[in-house]
Amino acid sequence: MSRRANDVHRRLDALRAAVELLMNEGYEPAYAGVAGASGPLAEPERRGSGGTHESKPRSDNEPDDDAELATSSEESEADRTRLIALVELARKGDKEAFGLLYDHYHGAVYRFLFYRTRSTQVAEDLTSETFFRALRSMTGFRWQGKDFGAWLMTIARNLATDHFKAGRTRLEMTTEDMGQHDSSSDGPEKIVMAGITNEMLLGALSKLPDEQRDCIIMRFLQGLSIAETAAILGRSDGAVKQLQLRGIRNLAKQMPDGIR
Repeated sequence: MSRRANDVHRRLDALRAAVELLMNEGYEPAYAGVAGASGPLAEPERRGSGGTHESKPRSDNEPDDDAELATSSEESEADRTRLIALVELARKGDKEAFGLLYDHYHGAVYRFLFYRTRSTQVAEDLTSETFFRALRSMTGFRWQGKDFGAWLMTIARNLATDHFKAGRTRLEMTTEDMGQHDSSSDGPEKIVMAGITNEMLLGALSKLPDEQRDCIIMRFLQGLSIAETAAILGRSDGAVKQLQLRGIRNLAKQMPDGIR
């Protein structure tokens, strides 16, 4: 199994474990993901040291004096330096630099949109549109001490919301789509948590209120931190913790009686 596939399964298992914890033990902490907590609802390891918020395009008359605010949430200092440099080049019109940014962020944007729309074709289309819009607005990108990836995720989230508002599709998961995320070759953790299948989990996820669904996708399936998720959703850290707990609780309520 590829590293990306293993990552997807690991994150699905983490979400499944959190749902089962609420179902089987009635565990309801004041905040899911609170610092210092342990278990499936604990704050996951940060991908890097930089916080993330939506970056607003700068106007033509604003000076380019925001370089000191540039940051990245990548774990490696070398990767952070490289990505910041690529953003700087891309917003000056360097198409090759933007192509390298596309290579780096494409997978994360696609995964969010796939779990949001539950359709391979729609996710591919919206991912392409996300990067097209980013490219078109790149020269207006403004550092605000926030990660470039959060800007892309905000574009993707807005596109997904607009897509469903326009009524162009229904929340459906084809057998082919589900096959990309189910596997019979997983380790012992899949056997232990086999009661809740990926299809059950993702089907229940699609029925959550928009903010709860996006929060769960970002926290568990994207692996974003509370701070990063709060930045994209435009909410406080505390609000994200509450959204996450309510989302997991609502997922648990949707599980079939035979599994509870």
